[in-house]
Amino acid sequence: MTAELKSSIIERGFALAGAAVMAGIAFVVGWFNPSTAGIFPVCPFYSLTGLACPGCGMTRGFHALLHGDILSALGYNLLLPGILFFFGYLFVSLFLTFARGRGLDFRIFSPLVIWSFFGFGLVFTILRNLPYYPFNLFAL
Repeated sequence: MTAELKSSIIERGFALAGAAVMAGIAFVVGWFNPSTAGIFPVCPFYSLTGLACPGCGMTRGFHALLHGDILSALGYNLLLPGILFFFGYLFVSLFLTFARGRGLDFRIFSPLVIWSFFGFGLVFTILRNLPYYPFNLFAL
């Protein structure tokens, strides 16, 4: 018989703080338009090389998604659903850690899933920087 692992008061406090920070960031991204507001950082990789990294367009994509524009969100970055799933899962896990003392099981993110996502991200990055049709549709 195994004892159920429960979080301490300090761990619950950190979990609540983490969930609150994530909610705050989502609020800021939803409130301010990243295309016009100057408060968001510029991608250093894009600034130095002129090439789009796998995360380029992610903030604009989240903004579009928070405003219900799914197609525009995917147009900004095709990796958005995977990132959204991970951060949504993390948010729910943090909130559950605060509320009930234990979060979700992260074993669903097996090494195969993680490496597959990184592989897809690498291929996506290479393809989105090619100047040929249809790959130029993935560009910023």
